[in-house]
Amino acid sequence: MAVQKHMEQEETKTQFSRIAEHLSQVGRELCQRGWALGTSGNFSAVVNRNPLRLAITSTGIDKSNLRAEQIVQIDESGKVIEGSHRFSAEAKLHLMITNHLGANAVLHTHSVWGTLLSEREAAQGGLTLAGYEMLKGLRGVATHEYQEWLPIVANSQDMSALSKEVQAILEQYPYCHGVLLRGHGLYTWGRDLSEAKRHVEILEFLLEVRGRTIGIEAGSAATVPQASRLAIAKR
Repeated sequence: MAVQKHMEQEETKTQFSRIAEHLSQVGRELCQRGWALGTSGNFSAVVNRNPLRLAITSTGIDKSNLRAEQIVQIDESGKVIEGSHRFSAEAKLHLMITNHLGANAVLHTHSVWGTLLSEREAAQGGLTLAGYEMLKGLRGVATHEYQEWLPIVANSQDMSALSKEVQAILEQYPYCHGVLLRGHGLYTWGRDLSEAKRHVEILEFLLEVRGRTIGIEAGSAATVPQASRLAIAKR
């Protein structure tokens, strides 16, 4: 029995090392894309399900130089099992999403477009992304005619309360692929790190398209003289 337990511990340790390396690579890539600049963003991946063990980024770390040794391993209560750094305060959100959705990876980004749109559309409670081929990159989506509802939740420093609020949103919209925290950023997830990373790429692309479209439409309206707009309207 003791030998078996030792072997399981060694296997978990090896798995954690592998995931920590992959997680740090993904974090650096997201930073390079402008989605997790400076110390923003936090990322996690499941190491083991029974008992639950989660690899998660340390707090206050520059993501452009994220390294495997800056990833810590925590248990389901948020206690550090391996690593010497202090983990992100948003670990409770990661644990909730991991448990509630059965996700094996959770990625949280802080992009310019995610931040701006989460403020602009907050009163609507979310925003709809529809009509784009890129939607087919989301798990389970097979047509560009799909409509993705991206809920927006008010940000809070009370992680317990925020976790409960996000969980309630996920129960209300079980098919959404992400959630925006107002003025903060995007949370998305996947069956593994590769899928979660793909969901970040798809959703961040669509957020930028939405933001730029709004800007173009506003700019076009502003630059067309009033007389011309009336003439166009009469055609």
